[in-house]
Amino acid sequence: MTGTLAERILGGDVRATARLMRDLDDRYGESEATLRTLFPRTGRAWVIGITGSPGAGKSTLTDQLIGYHRRAGRTVGVIAVDPTSPFSGGAILGDRIRMQDHATDPGVFIRSLATRGNLGGLSRSTSDLVWVLDAMGKDVILVETVGVGQDEIEIASLAHTVVVVAVPGMGDDVQAIKAGVLEIADVFCVNKADREGADRTIRDLQGMLEVRRIIQAPPMDHDQHHHPSGPGPEAANQSDPGWEPPIVRTVAVTGEGMPDLGEALHRHLTWLEASGQKRVREVARARAGFIALLRERLLAGALSRLESELGRLDAVAARIASREADPYALAAELAARLHP
Repeated sequence: MTGTLAERILGGDVRATARLMRDLDDRYGESEATLRTLFPRTGRAWVIGITGSPGAGKSTLTDQLIGYHRRAGRTVGVIAVDPTSPFSGGAILGDRIRMQDHATDPGVFIRSLATRGNLGGLSRSTSDLVWVLDAMGKDVILVETVGVGQDEIEIASLAHTVVVVAVPGMGDDVQAIKAGVLEIADVFCVNKADREGADRTIRDLQGMLEVRRIIQAPPMDHDQHHHPSGPGPEAANQSDPGWEPPIVRTVAVTGEGMPDLGEALHRHLTWLEASGQKRVREVARARAGFIALLRERLLAGALSRLESELGRLDAVAARIASREADPYALAAELAARLHP
């Protein structure tokens, strides 16, 4: 069964892919064994992350990027992480509704996921589903995060290229993305650029990038007269030609600026491959995925042992809440027992 399902996915079977994705998200059955079979056949897709504040137009932008890549003859997989419904616990599926134009395209596969309480803008199974789409043979995989603001930095450990979407007219939007998200951007997209305030948003982003460039430059030395000497920021940039995130204007609802955005994304991919940074990001991605998997396994083992020795988690939590148990002592004791 497992081998047959894996072979069907490798052959591009949509139903088999959807089935495995569902089982992986639910942590059901032999889904992990199937993913392990597929894993050696992954590593070929270009993963693009799309993040930014709610209401920035990420879903419409993703829809336009699907069309851009399809017109270039590339197959596309999409993972759209939606907020968890407080009633069903599932994804609201708003993103998939916006991408209905591609629903019947055999070269496109779209899957919505619920965050299920995960922070960082992604679902716990996002990485697994990226591997599945990679094994399925998709050339490009677009991962759209939920849109939670400053904490949405997990995407940097999953994607090769990260697009941070800002939009004018939503208060101090640039200030909102400054902490954390600014550092992960490979390309800035100022969407809804036909709105008043777009020029100001671009200037603010340019100013923040300039500050980051100065902070990252090596410090200058001083001579015996305490005059600055040694290479300054300009020389540092020439000797270490890193990537400078471009700022692209778009109006996603009309498609304006999409060729410019697509070109910026490809320039980044070319730079990744030429500089060796693509390999660096692959290693970082593997590290983050392994740590997440290990954390999940260790936590599951700890909770299982807790239940067998001290009672169910809710009962232990009730004892802690009533101050009958010390959470620090319990955690230290349990961790010591799990340590080999």
